[in-house]
Amino acid sequence: MPTPDSVVENGTRLWGRLDDRPRTVNPLDAYSGPARAWHAFRLKEWVGFTLAHGELFSAMIMQDAKYLASSEFYVYDREWRTLHEYAGSARGGSLALPADLLHGGACRFASDGYRIDYDFDTDAGCHRIRIDIAASAKAPAVRGELLLDAAGASAPLSVSARLGGGGTMYTHKAVFPASGTLTVGGHEYRFDPQRDFAILDEHRSELPYRSTWTWGTFAQRCADGSIAAANFCARPQPDGEEEESGLWLDGRAEPLSDVTFEPASDDPLAPIAVRSADGRLDVEFVPEGRKGVRQNFGVVAVRYHQLFGAYRGRIGAGEAARSIDGAHGVVERMLMRA
Repeated sequence: MPTPDSVVENGTRLWGRLDDRPRTVNPLDAYSGPARAWHAFRLKEWVGFTLAHGELFSAMIMQDAKYLASSEFYVYDREWRTLHEYAGSARGGSLALPADLLHGGACRFASDGYRIDYDFDTDAGCHRIRIDIAASAKAPAVRGELLLDAAGASAPLSVSARLGGGGTMYTHKAVFPASGTLTVGGHEYRFDPQRDFAILDEHRSELPYRSTWTWGTFAQRCADGSIAAANFCARPQPDGEEEESGLWLDGRAEPLSDVTFEPASDDPLAPIAVRSADGRLDVEFVPEGRKGVRQNFGVVAVRYHQLFGAYRGRIGAGEAARSIDGAHGVVERMLMRA
């Protein structure tokens, strides 16, 4: 549907797949009084990036679950097979992610020796990521600045949907060519916008108390210079609701649904076949490594792992189909009680 100015208009939440991100996304505008306070407590918000780079696998997130705000960042060097993980935490409700994210929106997470900044400026045609993390006994220092080409980005994938179990979801995703440098210890990684990408994942979701999903994404540059990429998810969802899955092909964001993930075995690093029912997504993901998080606070618990590796196969149909060969990406599995 055409993009509204806000995901909530005159107190009514809009549902469906949108042409673009609304200027303002605040699901709480659908409520007032005590109901608004309750839904604010239930709302989970995050903004993260998956980095697709020739020499490394890396991802970052800053998130506010209201009982806790946190941020995570990891980097895995493919040649040396070294994984470094970093994290920070803060008071729940303190992150204040902007409702107008893309037009001057600023996201900051800072704790002892750990800082990540996002600055979004669509009007200037460039977004910026800054990372400044001190060395610890377990990992070297990380510093870097990445520039994301907003003008050269993929089409947006923007969905407002109801979830199974009475939850709701808003998500915005896009693929940005990335330039700049990331320094880990004494090694500098240079990002080439003709090869490397930062894949944005924004969520503002009121999740059911018990939530589970499997999600993945990847991106690559085609020989003709276009971006071929995908975002796909399997989760409980009412019939007829839009899913957050989609393909980026020939400058368009195409809807995708009914995605399955089939590991080849019980090995934690087994290849995974990822397919859509209509055949427009048919790829194999081969993991190179894995990172995980386990948190248990009694009634609140999170069990999560993310695999990083490469995709091969095909996306699209007919003459628009594209071969995928070694595209860097991730697969994530989440089990949450919150």
